[in-house]
Amino acid sequence: MTISIIAEAGVNHNGDINIARELIDAAVEAGADMVKFQTFKADRLATQTAPKANYQIVQTGNVTSQFEMLKKLELSDEMHISLMKYSEEKKIEFISTAFDIESLQYLKKLGMRKFKLPSGEITNLPYLKEVGSFGNPLIISTGMASLEEVQAAIQILEAAGTERDLMTVLHCTTEYPAPLADVNLNAMQTMRKTLGINVGYSDHTMGLEVPIAAAALGATIIEKHLTMDQTLPGPDHKASMTPKKFKEMVTCVRNIERALGDGVKRVTESELRNVESVRKSIVAAKTISIGETFSAQNLTVKRPGTGLSPMVWEDVIGRRALKTFEKDEFIVI
Repeated sequence: MTISIIAEAGVNHNGDINIARELIDAAVEAGADMVKFQTFKADRLATQTAPKANYQIVQTGNVTSQFEMLKKLELSDEMHISLMKYSEEKKIEFISTAFDIESLQYLKKLGMRKFKLPSGEITNLPYLKEVGSFGNPLIISTGMASLEEVQAAIQILEAAGTERDLMTVLHCTTEYPAPLADVNLNAMQTMRKTLGINVGYSDHTMGLEVPIAAAALGATIIEKHLTMDQTLPGPDHKASMTPKKFKEMVTCVRNIERALGDGVKRVTESELRNVESVRKSIVAAKTISIGETFSAQNLTVKRPGTGLSPMVWEDVIGRRALKTFEKDEFIVI
């Protein structure tokens, strides 16, 4: 199974193109498959009086409005084009989350191949119909959503023109940082079984454990926020991973990916050299004279496994010895 890893740069560039490029460099260095930003215009995303989310107040204070905060975090058209080109040069896939229909259309015009749907748009019918009409691969975050809401969104996207096989739903807990008790990672498997869809995990916890566990449970995509510095001002930095920790997470996920294998139970090459040493053979428990009957009293099984397999034990019991066997000598019949 192949696991795709998204480095969620999000708005952690703080409106600075140089920080945005550093985030791309860090994602490449860590071994991520994609680097993801956010595409929006504040005046299309929030009203002037929209309150901040609780976590945004904790991280940025409540002096400015959500609108004013978002305004400072916009990426201009020129920045989008520059970052897409830079990502291409660095050989990492650029994607961005659009938060409104116009932003969806803009990213499509730029030639973006995959579309990431944020949790907040999963109940936005016009938005879902628009992105569903593209027919592109979709990555759908499901934070704050019930199973019924996720199912309804998928049906809308399908009706609009996107096949279910092109969708991956990401289990997600929309809190920054997300409490472990609220993660409910088994819900990811519930969505896979109930909806018959590819699943992944978008992580907002503080540690490494949950994304690694998600990989082991069958996530095909792992997404995690990346920051150059957790002390920078902004809503998401403190719940993001630094480049060093992000790289550690990627290494762990890749190890899990290799360990999961293809699911076929077989003897591996590394095991083959241990078979003879660890398995057992039928041997004489004591001296057995020629013509004596083999029995549970004069036979036993011991390593190595280069003689008769104990699986033929019942075929040997009751036969007569064709020669004299000394203790621990392999039995032949």
